[in-house]
Amino acid sequence: QVQLVESGGGLVQPGGSLKLSCAASGTVFSIDVMDWYRQAPGKQRELVASIAASGATNYAASVKGRFTISRDNYKDTVYLQMDSLKPEDSGVYFCNVQYYTGDVHWGQGTQVTVSS
Repeated sequence: QVQLVESGGGLVQPGGSLKLSCAASGTVFSIDVMDWYRQAPGKQRELVASIAASGATNYAASVKGRFTISRDNYKDTVYLQMDSLKPEDSGVYFCNVQYYTGDVHWGQGTQVTVSS
């Protein structure tokens, strides 16, 4: 059974940094795409950043230049380095993992709050 364990959320002041991690386990199958989504209260879940197995990345316009997504294929782990954080970055951040088998799994979510 696939498990995704997220960590790294918390409270940070505007302009600060956080690094999120999401580790996948429980299967021998390889991962294709790993994503980070976020959801603010009253808003739809939105894609923040995506990274393919090749290392190719994609970012939402609102975070480009401030956030960096990376992955460790040996550890089946995806990271999101968030710098120059703004209050509008607050929300619950979810990792999403897509396997080559077609299976898709979500993490449980980790809260990020940017506030002074």
